[in-house]
Amino acid sequence: MLERVDPVVYDKTIRQSVIDGGQLDEYERTGYLFLDGFFSAEEVEELRSELQRVWRQAEGDDRAEIIREPDSDAVRSVFAVHRDNAVFAKLAAHERLTAAVKQILGSEVYVHQSRINFKPGFTGKDFYWHSDFETWHVEDGMPRMRALSCSIALEDNYSFNGPLMVIPGSQRHFVSCVGATPENHYEESLRKQQYGVPDPDSLTRLASEGGIVAPVGKAGSVLLFDCNLMHGSSSNISPYPRSNVFLVFNSVENRLAEPFSGQKPRPDYIASRKAGE
Repeated sequence: MLERVDPVVYDKTIRQSVIDGGQLDEYERTGYLFLDGFFSAEEVEELRSELQRVWRQAEGDDRAEIIREPDSDAVRSVFAVHRDNAVFAKLAAHERLTAAVKQILGSEVYVHQSRINFKPGFTGKDFYWHSDFETWHVEDGMPRMRALSCSIALEDNYSFNGPLMVIPGSQRHFVSCVGATPENHYEESLRKQQYGVPDPDSLTRLASEGGIVAPVGKAGSVLLFDCNLMHGSSSNISPYPRSNVFLVFNSVENRLAEPFSGQKPRPDYIASRKAGE
């Protein structure tokens, strides 16, 4: 476990009106910021309607961008939605959302990755604890911790329907995961990750120091979280679905190099290698 050397907030001079100095301090301290009611009911309805259309279309689609559950053909995730869908392309360019992201990362940004995660009632599967940066650094060649994820809730998120959980403060530590990543690991890891996950002792230490929090709220809420924040989610055995859009923003000053694993890069639908695409 290594201490972080990169900043968490890259620009502390307020240059927008979406988040204030206190919220920036909170993000720097905890590694995340929850913005309840960020999108209006009308915006949520448009996004939810399109999400349902994408899900129905994906059920009979065999494109590589469609990721299925490890033990069934149920759709788990759809990648590159900002590239392939006009509604989600518009979302990725949302003026207020990108203003907050640029404030934190201190530069212009581009979408490194986008996806919809589907977690239907009763059957939605878990996403095990992980730090995104560990994978993005090793498998994609992301040089520094100058990226963040934006999770947009399109269903109400409760404590009992498999919400995203985070370990506050864990962004200050880099957990180097044991073992070598196999070639083309993404083909399995997007369904169920087995490599690049932290060991139980490290997780226990981080949770003992920071606790575990599940930031939950109504559809239309936004969770911004640092690329090195430890997070995960449990299965959804409730009757209530939980579907979120994930947009990963990277600084244009943090463009991808060759993967630090020495392997070939993952496909562009997982990790865009050209800023602005």
